[in-house]
Amino acid sequence: MSDLFSLAGRTALITGGSRGIGKMIAAGYIAAGAKVYISARKEVACRQTAEELGCVALPADVSTMEGMEALATAYRQHESKLDILVNNAGAAWLAPFDDFPEKGWDKVMDLNVKTPFYLTSKLAPELRAAATFERPAKVINIASIDGIAVNPQETYPYAASKAGLIHLTRRMAKTLIADNIVCSAIAPGAFASDMNIAARDQADAVASRVPARRIGTDEDMAGAAIYLASRAGDYVVGATLTVDGGVAYC
Repeated sequence: MSDLFSLAGRTALITGGSRGIGKMIAAGYIAAGAKVYISARKEVACRQTAEELGCVALPADVSTMEGMEALATAYRQHESKLDILVNNAGAAWLAPFDDFPEKGWDKVMDLNVKTPFYLTSKLAPELRAAATFERPAKVINIASIDGIAVNPQETYPYAASKAGLIHLTRRMAKTLIADNIVCSAIAPGAFASDMNIAARDQADAVASRVPARRIGTDEDMAGAAIYLASRAGDYVVGATLTVDGGVAYC
């Protein structure tokens, strides 16, 4: 039981790992004993965060098939196996219903739904190489509370993409478990990040609308991600863990 939440001896790759929720997860995994690789589109920020945390930077733009292949290739130059893949990179777009631009729709849907599927596929050989019946590999998709409950903002493709990712997680899980790869997801609520400017800049106002009366902390996100990545989460197949302080029920 003392090793139930340990990630010692495991490797992890986290997309969008230079800031926000991805950085929270990276820091948690490092503290739990994992060797961590982070990826982000902005090279300078990616390398700065890697130096700060003590992990390895693999800058890449995973919004394209070429970028995904480049990331997979870069990872293979370091490791032959991958224990944990966290598909965290994402995008949002806010615009009125009558004027929502197609480029905004496509950008969000591609990065939030297409990328987790295809990046997992490209890294499947490394995941399979790490996976055993006794210690499965893990794929963790970062969805959102907006894929479960409707928020007041006009972020149409974001909500649709996160709901789609939650169901895609179930579909992927059904296939990948045959190879001893456990796929699950996390649906975060209000966490301070560049993706959630309100929680970042108006924490008290946002907290007043959360049943738990606060926004999420780094430890809240790290704890959920460690749970799913470790032995503790081995039997959680296809499920989405909601980490939102109760917002989905208010």
